Amino acid sequence: MSDSSSSSSSSVTTMIIPAPKRLKLFCSDIRRCHRRCRRCAQPLLPGLPDHIAHLCLSKLHPSVLFSVCLSWRNFIYSSAFPPFMCIYSLLSSSIDSGGDAAHFFSFDPIQSQWLRLPPPTDPPLRLLLTHPSFLSRRLPVQSLAVAGQLVVLAATTHGLAPALHRPLVFNPMSRTWRFGPRLSAPRRWCAAGTLGGAVYVAGGMGGSYSLEVAKTVERWDVRNDVVEKKGRLRDVRMSREAIEAVGWRGKLWMVNVKGGAAKEGAVYDVVLDVWEEMPEGMLGGWRGPAAAMTMATADGAEAEEMYVVDEEKGILRRYDEDCGSWKDVAEAEVLRGAEYMAAGGGRVVVVSGGGGMIVVVDVVASPPRIWVVHTPEGLDAVAVHVLPRMSHCTD
Repeated sequence: MSDSSSSSSSSVTTMIIPAPKRLKLFCSDIRRCHRRCRRCAQPLLPGLPDHIAHLCLSKLHPSVLFSVCLSWRNFIYSSAFPPFMCIYSLLSSSIDSGGDAAHFFSFDPIQSQWLRLPPPTDPPLRLLLTHPSFLSRRLPVQSLAVAGQLVVLAATTHGLAPALHRPLVFNPMSRTWRFGPRLSAPRRWCAAGTLGGAVYVAGGMGGSYSLEVAKTVERWDVRNDVVEKKGRLRDVRMSREAIEAVGWRGKLWMVNVKGGAAKEGAVYDVVLDVWEEMPEGMLGGWRGPAAAMTMATADGAEAEEMYVVDEEKGILRRYDEDCGSWKDVAEAEVLRGAEYMAAGGGRVVVVSGGGGMIVVVDVVASPPRIWVVHTPEGLDAVAVHVLPRMSHCTD
């Protein structure tokens, strides 16, 4: 099923991917098939040793390998095959039904199936996503994609207390969770972003308000778990909401209010450890969720691009630093009401439709292509990221 939408800059093609009738968690089937394959001891390419076959098959698109045979299907989920990018999301039961049951899932684009991540802790996390004091609004769960891993940084539990005393880190390659180091204080919400393999946390509040916490800035290097304090915030305007700081061109860019309402912007230079004012053109056009990614250019170089979705008009825009303004990329009805956003692998991923739709925009294609991935029935997306696929097979 397909239709077309028009943009102020170009036309786009919209393809709707239907939601699975039921959630298929097939990891056990993959493991059983893998054991059968090992007993058969069939080579990937007859006449060639496997390490040579790996080099040959790794040049093909995973969708081609998946459709040929079982051994090739297992190969694309092993550590020997370059991992393709997938959507990762925190899915919660509908807000109308209470909305406090939440689990992390990954959408496999090759099989068009949602896969549930292993539970992070035992006993499981107790997250509070709804509360009578916040009618028709979910309490935030702040998570980040950094260095190819999923980091869960801040959330709320019962009693409006911080749910996490230490961050949680999920590694898709090993399919395992671990605890990160302790930060200066657990938080319910804060300004958080990632740049250069490190997580930056600024402001926020814990079980109760603290001026010390509200002005604290910390850097956590996820690769070696070193935490260091940085220069303090000048004020506490970034401590009133869960704020997504977008890492772009050596700086973290953030606004303190979502949507089209009047807002204040701030820019943190991670090298100089100083705060700057946001350019007026960027602040004026920041009318929804934003994300950035590194993309290959036509001459083989790399360029960092930042995108924002105008949640009222349903327009995806790219920031042009030379002009100091946002340029239209694509427009589609399914982008209206955008709530969360991520970017990676040449695609922008947007949660809209009250959490029931995840819109994917291929910004490399000309004109841009748009398609929709529906969440499983009864579940809404409350966070979204782009990360490498999970490994399903033992090597």
